[in-house]
Amino acid sequence: MFSLEGKVAVVTGAGQGLGYATAKRFKEAGATVMMADINDEAAKAADELGCGFTKTDVSSEADVENLMRTTAEKYGKLDIVVNNAGIICPEELLENADTKTYEALFHVNVLGVVYGIKYGQKYMKDGGVILNTASNSANGDYAGYGPYIVSKISVVGLTKVAAIELAPRGIRVNCICPNTIDTPMAYVEGCETELMVMGIQTPLGRMCKPEEAAALYHFLASDDCKYITGEDIYIDGGLKAGPANQMIDAILKSIEEK
Repeated sequence: MFSLEGKVAVVTGAGQGLGYATAKRFKEAGATVMMADINDEAAKAADELGCGFTKTDVSSEADVENLMRTTAEKYGKLDIVVNNAGIICPEELLENADTKTYEALFHVNVLGVVYGIKYGQKYMKDGGVILNTASNSANGDYAGYGPYIVSKISVVGLTKVAAIELAPRGIRVNCICPNTIDTPMAYVEGCETELMVMGIQTPLGRMCKPEEAAALYHFLASDDCKYITGEDIYIDGGLKAGPANQMIDAILKSIEEK
């Protein structure tokens, strides 16, 4: 059940965090994995896992095409693509947000997925799987994350369009929308608000672990899920369901103290 034996997968942003956890899980499930990352150091991680490695800047169309072509040529096929690479920006209100911030996020978070879909399906056999990393931000988020939210809402939209367009080939396209994952990106300077409130805002009272999100990718990548496509699946510790008990308690306590 949920075996990936005989499958060939590409995972971008695989040098650390969710990408690394996903590559590791896929490998353990029997897949042949090509890890891609912009950092050369990721080659060592790939070697340790017994995976292939192709240095890739997902904001470069040529790089992404090379990644997909190289994988298909090296392993004889391509079954699964995980468009995971992404960046975040420091908190900045819309009135102060610089156009360059939007552009940087667009080139990586949005075009990276565009290219991954475009060339993933080109080199992929029919019946393959494309998975994209969006964010619970696609359902709204904190003030100050406007540019990031825009980029992740775009990933959800691209996922749905691709699912429709590629359905005749039996290629399934889904995305996951995790809340803050306990990875280095969560601790980027200038993004402290999210970390401060995560424990009280999320019903489960903690961040998502990369291995937990990787488990969802494993499920969606398997042949057991052949009727799931076009979905944006939230993995947020209950955040979308409503306010956490501890958050209500904190609000009531604050009111009582006034």
